[in-house]
Amino acid sequence: MSGTDAELLARLLAGEQRAFRELVSTYQGAMRAVAFAIVGSRNADEVVQDAWLAVVRNLGGFQERSSLKTWLLTITANTAKSRLRQQRREPLLDDLPAPHGSVGAERFAEDGHWQTPPNQWELDTPEALLAEAELRECLEKTIASLSELQASVLLLHERQGLEPEEICNLLDISLSNLRVLLHRARLKVFATLEHFEETGQC
Repeated sequence: MSGTDAELLARLLAGEQRAFRELVSTYQGAMRAVAFAIVGSRNADEVVQDAWLAVVRNLGGFQERSSLKTWLLTITANTAKSRLRQQRREPLLDDLPAPHGSVGAERFAEDGHWQTPPNQWELDTPEALLAEAELRECLEKTIASLSELQASVLLLHERQGLEPEEICNLLDISLSNLRVLLHRARLKVFATLEHFEETGQC
């Protein structure tokens, strides 16, 4: 466990309210992404609430064998799987159409970069484009159009920085399935990015 985790845990165990607020603001997004992947959008928020209750109840028993983040996400995954068993339904695996479909995999080199950059790409770095509110909103719409598993895998990998093996363990999916889900999600996001670059519209 990192020094930051140890310090936060000590503050949590001392009952410091600010520490709980920090914990929630830091990990709520990742917990929701895990819940979303397993139970879908309708029940994800309830699962996260139940997971937080379990965290508060079990905080004193945290063994420090893993990071706080891994512990929180494992509790969330277990809570979501329990809810899923109660509902007796499978997670959605279907591909929903993105606003601009997808771009062909042949457009990218093996390292994931463009073979040929989109028009005017050189004039605007990806960082500059992402800073634009319209593009951010457009990308969020694209992510919302992905299947629940695709969206969650993308968010956990790209935004939360989880390792592939950790995502596989949390979501009970194979590494090959993860790669397919992540690849398809990235293609749809790239298609949105390219369309926005070429037209200035979502």
